[in-house]
This record gives sequence, C-alpha cells and structure tokens, in this order.
Amino acid sequence: MKIPKKYQSTWTLPNNAKLAFTVGIPFEAFLNQSQVNLIAKPGVKDAFSLSYGDYGWKVGVWRLMSLLEEFGVTASMSVNGLAAQLHPEIIKVMIEQGHEVLGHGWVNDVYVKDEGPEKESAEIERVTKAIEQACGVRPVGWTSPGSSGSDHTVELLSKHGYTWVGDDASDDIPFVVNTATGPFVILPRTNVSTNDITMWVFPKNPPSAFFESFKDTFDQLYAEGAAGSPKWLDLTLHSHMAGRATLIPTIRKCLEYVKQHDGIFYTRKCDLAAQALADHEDSLKRS
Repeated sequence: MKIPKKYQSTWTLPNNAKLAFTVGIPFEAFLNQSQVNLIAKPGVKDAFSLSYGDYGWKVGVWRLMSLLEEFGVTASMSVNGLAAQLHPEIIKVMIEQGHEVLGHGWVNDVYVKDEGPEKESAEIERVTKAIEQACGVRPVGWTSPGSSGSDHTVELLSKHGYTWVGDDASDDIPFVVNTATGPFVILPRTNVSTNDITMWVFPKNPPSAFFESFKDTFDQLYAEGAAGSPKWLDLTLHSHMAGRATLIPTIRKCLEYVKQHDGIFYTRKCDLAAQALADHEDSLKRS
C-alpha cells in the first residue's frame, strides 16, 4: 500500500539509526494516595497507599538507576515538584548520572488542568523552581501527572521556557507546533504498551506479559525503521512500581533485547526535542 505523501514521515535519526530508544522514570510524590491502594476511598488520605509511593525514593529509584548504569543507558526522570523539594539529594544524583530531569506537576494525585491558566502557570513556575533549587539545572521538558494537560499547557510551558511536553498520544515520532513564543515540540507517548502501570500494575499481568508487549512493540517499530521509516520507543518505569524486585529481571530482559539489535539511537527526551527543533528550523530555511 502506498501511503499518501502528506502522511509519510521524513524524520531521520543520527547515523541512519532505525529506532530511537528512551527510558522514562517517573519519580513521584503524593498528597493523599499513590496509584495503588487496597481499600482506600478516592481522594481520601490513605497511609498504606502513600507508603507504596514512598518505596520509590527509599529503594526503587536506586535499583532502577543501578540497572541503567549497568547497561550504559541514561533516562528522562519525570519529577514532581514536591519530590524534588523533599529529596534534593536524589535529584542531584540523577543529574550527576547524566539523566534528564523534567517537570511532572507538583504532586501526582492533584490535577490543575481544570483550574484555569493562572493556577496552571503558577504550578509550572513552582515545580520549575523546586527542581532547579534541588539540582541547579532548569528543566526543559514536562509531562503532566497522568498526561492531564489542558488547552493552555503548551502555551504556558513555552512561555516559561520549556521546549517539549509529553501530554499527547497522536503519533509515533516527535512533531513541532507553533506557539505565541515560538516553535514547541510534542513528544507523543510511545509507551502505552511498554509502561509498567498499564501493562503490569493495573491489569495485574505477570511480568512475562510486560516483556511480550515490549518485544512485540519493539519488533514492529524496528522493522518499520529498517524499511526506511525510523520510529521511537520509550520504556516507562515508575520508581515505586518497576523499582520493586519482581519486575527488575524483566526490565533487564527488555534492555538485553534492545542491545541485541544494531541501529539503535540511545537518547533522552530532551535530546529528541532538541533534534526536532533543529530539523524544524532547517526545514523553514529550505522552504
């Protein structure tokens, strides 16, 4: 089948790579509940659920960073503002290890998307300040908790100096949109089928199902890349979920599988966004 020209991708990767591969690690804090609880009512503070979230900073993030170091892979860390404020020493280690730190809302169980642009802008500013104070590096990327961005999010982030957002699921590759303050990159969620929360925690699948989903997704995208249309795959691992001992052997299996293939561009989301902006500028010069 011949795909119409306007739907054909012209995206390219360095060294003619077939597939861009990133790892995303949410490092989250919660006000009332984490994503996992036993009998808690929605919106009501629950000690057990909060303790489940605390596993991320106590154990999980260290286990995941150690595993990534073993494979020589750096990640994009989605950090809630409160998590940065409470654990600045961990955020510093992330930066020292070469990971990207991006904004992820103030806490992960409170959404501001329906409270208007002023409150949303204030939250962006608050999160940005907390991360910068924790590690000395100002974030350039953002993913809202639960990808719960509003109609104002892109414009507000661009105004605050951000270059990319991940609140989108409409494509396999980065794309650029125009804002009042200039071009801005959308990095779609290419991780719906390679995300611990959607493939392991919520559906209560065995770890083997996580690997099967990862492998099938990787194989399809890699084949498309080998055929001349490079794609991007993100592996998402929550600190307090995937950082538990049960899933680590499966994550190692996923990383080993990727390493068996040539033509992989190991990168971070901020680098993909920078490339997308550079490509956009080049296309404007050529037009």
